[in-house]
This record gives sequence, C-alpha cells and structure tokens, in this order.
Amino acid sequence: MEKKELTIKVAIQILKPVSEVFEAIVDPEKMANYFIAKGSGRMEEGKEIEWKFPEFDMQFPITVGKIEKDKYVSYYWDVNEKKNLVEITLAPFGKDTVVTVTEKGMENNEEGISWLMGNTEGWANFLACLKAYLEYGINLRKGAFEFRRED
Repeated sequence: MEKKELTIKVAIQILKPVSEVFEAIVDPEKMANYFIAKGSGRMEEGKEIEWKFPEFDMQFPITVGKIEKDKYVSYYWDVNEKKNLVEITLAPFGKDTVVTVTEKGMENNEEGISWLMGNTEGWANFLACLKAYLEYGINLRKGAFEFRRED
C-alpha cells in the first residue's frame, strides 16, 4: 500500500486589503500582536530567523523560503526533527483577503495523524487570531495557552 504524505490546509477571509494582511504576516512586530511573543527579524527570502512563542521557553528556528509581496510566503520549520514546509497564500476577494495556510511533510502514520490533528487546530487558531487582530485590534492569543507553559 502506498504511503501518502499528510497535508494541512485551512483558509479564512479577512476584511482587510492584501497589503495589510501581508505585512501582519512578515513583520515580527505585528506578529507579536497575535501569534508569537517575538521574532528575531522580518521574514525575507532565504533568511534564517527565530520565533519565541509566549507559552514555550525556547526559540523556534525558521528558514524563510519564497516570498512574493502581497501574494505568498513560505518557510520551513522543524517538526519532530523533520523540516516541514508552510505556505501562506493571499488572494484578493473584493476589498478583502482570503488567507490559505498549507503545511506539508508528515507521513500517514500514527505520528503523522497526531501532527495533523494538532497543527490543523493550530493553523485554524492562527487564522482566527490574525483576523481578530487585523479587524478588531484584539490579541486572542494573550493568556490563551498559559496552561501549556513548560515551567
């Protein structure tokens, strides 16, 4: 039987123009309002950066892949000692933006299915937090994952 690679794909419409959504994704100062606690630099093609999440006492290395202004962002990050590709596509929808996040890289096995469930939840949360921040100035992530802190 052929083993298939698992892929996560989630999408949401944000009531903001593509340029504003793009900046919220590549600028760590803006990302700190809905996703990360801090980032070591702006997402730029080929750049190595690190993200710090509020609920984890560690840095997460990110290797930025391709960037197309106002259209596409890709990067690789480590998942269980494997580099997974994350792709974020921005598409205009009238005056709004449809954001699609796809993450690829895990095998269809028990470990992969566990990853699929957890990261699908995570990417749906990412999109909800991005929408709340851009449309209403609210940081939904603040205090949301304190129970996951590694003290």
